[in-house]
Formats: sequence, C-alpha cells, structure tokens
Amino acid sequence: MRDQESFVRLADEDLDPIVLGGDDVTTGELELEDRQALRRVAGLSTELTDVTEVEYRQLRLERVVLVGVWTEGTVTDAENSLAELAALAETAGSQVLEGLIQRRSRPDPATYIGRGKVDDLGSVVLATGADTVICDGELSPSQLRNLEQRIKVKVVDRTALILDIFAQHAKSKEGKAQVELAQLEYLLPRLRGWGESLSRQAGGSARGGGSGGVGLRGPGETKLETDRRRIRHRIARLRREIKAMRTVRQTKRARRTRSNVPAVAIAGYTNAGKSSLLNRLTNAGVLVENALFATLDPTTRRAYTSDGRVYTLADTVGFVRHLPHQIVEAFRSTLEEVADADLIMHVVDGAHPNPEEQVRAVRTVLAEVGADKLPELLVVNKIDAADEETLLRLKREWPDAVFVSARTARGIDDLRAAIEERLPRPAVEVRAILPYDRGDLVARVHRQGEVLGTAHLPEGTRVHVRVDAALAAELAPYQETAG
Repeated sequence: MRDQESFVRLADEDLDPIVLGGDDVTTGELELEDRQALRRVAGLSTELTDVTEVEYRQLRLERVVLVGVWTEGTVTDAENSLAELAALAETAGSQVLEGLIQRRSRPDPATYIGRGKVDDLGSVVLATGADTVICDGELSPSQLRNLEQRIKVKVVDRTALILDIFAQHAKSKEGKAQVELAQLEYLLPRLRGWGESLSRQAGGSARGGGSGGVGLRGPGETKLETDRRRIRHRIARLRREIKAMRTVRQTKRARRTRSNVPAVAIAGYTNAGKSSLLNRLTNAGVLVENALFATLDPTTRRAYTSDGRVYTLADTVGFVRHLPHQIVEAFRSTLEEVADADLIMHVVDGAHPNPEEQVRAVRTVLAEVGADKLPELLVVNKIDAADEETLLRLKREWPDAVFVSARTARGIDDLRAAIEERLPRPAVEVRAILPYDRGDLVARVHRQGEVLGTAHLPEGTRVHVRVDAALAAELAPYQETAG
C-alpha cells in the first residue's frame, strides 16, 4: 500500500559508533595499534573527474547516509539490520550521518526504494552534506546507475561495503588475492564508462551493412572495453594463484591428518569473539578488535587436553547475514578449514539483540561449504555483557551450549572440558611396557594418544593407552602379554 511506504528515520543512539577495545590481555595490542595508526582526515574529498570506474569504486567511503528496505519481520528486525549496516560502515572508516528505512512489499526493481522516495533521499543527502549513500542490500547495475543519476552522489550497496572492509583487513598474500578476486567479480558486471567519450563503439561493417555507417563506427577498443579485458585477465591470474595456494594449504592439512591431530574450527558471526576465545584458550596473541571482520586470515594454534592429547584450534573469517557469494567463493579454500575439521566450535554473541538470527546466518554459510553435517559445539560468548533474561532464554533454547566470557575467563574451564569430551578418541586400546631407551615412543603416546594409565617398572614404562592403528602397530613389539 502506498500509504504504508514511508521512511523511518533511526535515532542517533541506534547508530552508535564502534568503540575499540582497551588493554584486554586477549587482544593483539601491537597489531591493533598498527591498524589504528592511519585514520581518515575529515573534510577531505576526491572529485570524480578523470577517473576510471575501477578507481571510482576504490575511493574511500566518507560521510554516509544509510537506507534500507523493510519487506518482512518487525520494525525491530529492520532497525537491527540497519544498525548492523552502520557498524559495517563504521568499520570501513565512514561517518554515519543518518539512517533511513523504507517500508515496501519488495525492493523497487528500478531504484531499490521507489521513484517517489528517491527525491526524499536526495533531500536528506543534501541536508546532511553526505557524499555517499549505502543501501542495505545488493543492488543491480541498473539500480546503482539510476540512484546515482538521481541523487548525484556515490551509491554503494551492502556487498561493496563488505568487500571494502575485507580489502582493508586482508594481510596475507592469500587473503589479499581472495579479496581482490571477489572485488573484481563484483565489479565486472557493474563496469561502465563515464561520459560520452567512453561510449560503446557502434555496430556495422565498413561496407555499410548493419546499423552502422559513416561517422557512426567507434574508434576501436574503448576505455570501457579495455578495462573489462584487463579485469578478466586479472581474474584468471588470481584464480590460478589461489589454486596454487590452496594446494599448499591442503598439504599442511594432510600433514596434520597423517599425524592424527584432531582439528577444531572456530566459526561464528563476525565480532562474536572468536579471536578472543582463541587467545584465551591458547595464548595465541591474535589481533582482537571490536570491529566487524577484524579476522580474515585463518590462524591455527596448538592446544592440549587435560590428559595431554594434542589438538588444533583454527580461527576463521567471521560470517554475516547475506554474506556476498563472491566472498564465499573466493574464500572457499580458507573455509575448507572448517569443512575438514573434526569439531566446529560455533561462537555466538550472547549480548547481540538477535543471537538466534546470527546462528541461522552462520549455519547457512556452513551448509554452503559442506560443513553442516559436522559435530557442533555451540558457545555463547560475552555473557558478562548480556542481561540475565536473555541468558535464561538462550539456555532454554540451547541446553547443550556452553556459556562463557572470553574477557573475564568465566566458563573457560567448562569450554575446555566440553571440547575435550567431543574430540574423536583413538580407536585401539594398548597395554605395553616400553624400554627406557624408547622415550620417543612414550612422548608420541602422550602427544597423539589418550593415556589411561602409566607406571614405572624396572624394565621400562608401562602404559595403558588408546592410540590410532599406525601407532598401535609400532607399540606391538612391546605389548604386554596377558597374565
């Protein structure tokens, strides 16, 4: 109904800027300091003259107005979605000036928010002095073009914003290549020329056939077509590089598999506290920042159970609602760390306004990479910041979940015990007496197996262990005879 189509303006308190973490021992302070060393200088802008489309899309976001289309759910759901978009914009380095919600049954195919509301949005942009509009959805190339022509400022959609954040935070060679691939695949169908000098060449043959003719044929390959060709070549090269890096990652993973070291993958919504938990469990020293997508490059650290067994904990990229498919595809080799794990530690932000929606979004992405059938340990983090009513509701909904606080270390011992209980146990039970000159075997038994008991005898060390078949074969010559 037209009378239901109206902008809902969000109050300033709904769009609080992200506050960076303090001196918590679970944060990687040095790396966090480096990331904060260069910040945007307000009031500086770049004129959109004489730039290619690629350069135009890479300009940093500055003063922004957010706009979303509310098609289903409650007004609270719509406000939470726009608040998340504000957090994404803040993480990208933007200053959020205003947030608007348009009530529609579905997004307008031409302008996303409807032709009548574009003028209202333009007035808000003019009044606030914004230089960018960010839409809470993925825009088609025509929607992008129509909005920019009407509003006269740069328009960015949710996908481009997430890609911008990924580009800022990627550090490793693989991470940078994956992000660049995702950006170029997003950009290619949206590439267009600026001004008449970049118009497409006309059709027709030199003999006068077709629709072309004298004065209508193009000058040859235009700048637009040159950009497209270069981007396609770059995409092909990046895919080859990522494929080679994927082989290296698979080799490392195969080495861990041969060593029979169980793997635990930490997955969850962005900013749920995955890196903080990794630091708390392993003293990894990984960067922790109260910002979305602070972790892009996976970090694997070794940990030990109470009986001495070794396992690995892998921190992975965070997920988000409607994670762009370009990101999922480009980061597939990284996300395979999750799919090949023995256990998924699914971290949830207990202080988030809608943690249930976070869990649904994460499980959707896990299904895309084939990890939805793996054992899952649900871990509700940030219980120190959540209210008791929320915690009671979540405990009723997820009775098997572990409730922890990475910041205060509350519940960490319970988490370690829960991980240990769910790790796969070695299959073969062996009783053996190992000579004292075979200390290497004793060390391997403690490292790779589950030690049920030990005793020191004059002839050697008696061990009662569970180990895998390969190690059991090495222990066979020393196996204790019955009686």
